[in-house]
Amino acid sequence: MSQSPHYKDGKFQNVHMTPQLSEGYSMRGVLYDFIFKKKLRLRPVDSLPSVKTDLLALPPDKDVLVWFGHSSYFIQTGGKHILVDPVLSGSASPLPGGTKAFRGADIYTADDFPAIDYLFISHDHYDHLDYKTMLALKGKVGKVICGLGVGAHLERWGYTPEMIVEKDWWQDVELEDGFIVHTAPARHFSGRSFSRNNTLWQSYVLETPGMKIYIGGDSGYDTHFAEIGEKFGPVDLAILENGQYDLAWKYIHMQPEEVLQAAKDLKAKRLLPVHSSKFTLGNHAWDEPLRRIKTIADIPLATPMIGQVVDLRDDGQVFREWWKDVN
Repeated sequence: MSQSPHYKDGKFQNVHMTPQLSEGYSMRGVLYDFIFKKKLRLRPVDSLPSVKTDLLALPPDKDVLVWFGHSSYFIQTGGKHILVDPVLSGSASPLPGGTKAFRGADIYTADDFPAIDYLFISHDHYDHLDYKTMLALKGKVGKVICGLGVGAHLERWGYTPEMIVEKDWWQDVELEDGFIVHTAPARHFSGRSFSRNNTLWQSYVLETPGMKIYIGGDSGYDTHFAEIGEKFGPVDLAILENGQYDLAWKYIHMQPEEVLQAAKDLKAKRLLPVHSSKFTLGNHAWDEPLRRIKTIADIPLATPMIGQVVDLRDDGQVFREWWKDVN
């Protein structure tokens, strides 16, 4: 970690200066607004519609993706099983009763998964790295791919060092059967409890024998998207965070308009917006991220229900606007 060019003064650093709060905002003001400001529809009243796809029965020759809400999803491609940022415990908080999943958004458990060849962790925030889920999955996971320092969490939880591939930005990892992972920057931060930036946050370009998929994690908008696009684009599918945003933290989370621009910077043929529809972490209506991105999207957009199969080979696959049916 100390040898990383992105590690300075005992902390990991973003490419450009990245304040936690935007200019003109204070932590006191943000907390006041969060507690006292009237908010509408932060959580759906209804149970979210979903599809319980049998992941164990997927035809092995099919290239598909299944989203579980927020930033958790399963990919089957090229005969491999891949899982990203799984949070299946019903909560995105270490505190009892904190940040509970929406009704209908937590329909999968570790028992529903086949053996996982590669598990990707984008960073160590509680809504992306979940202790209970990682324990439940441990016997099914082959390799975990993560940023510098994140492996220490996993080793404390019983994962062996041989299982962990821990990398800095701009490194390549050759896996099996023609699979290559290119690690890349994100504009965010890390930390559990009161620690900050002692582990590395990152994104990935997953190159399979047949396609390229961008695994975005969390990020504010910055020049790294265009740099990744120049190095590795075009990508067949960009999976980008679109939700739990606020102008008060615009440097570390994107607004929907920036999400679309990031996808274009990546030279993406198709966009899957995630980081919504499971947990309330921002001060916007729960369905606003989907409504906004759907209104402006001028590239193919995948907006599945939780559990619905996304055909990775079909850019023309049609998804209904399921959020319109939910109060």
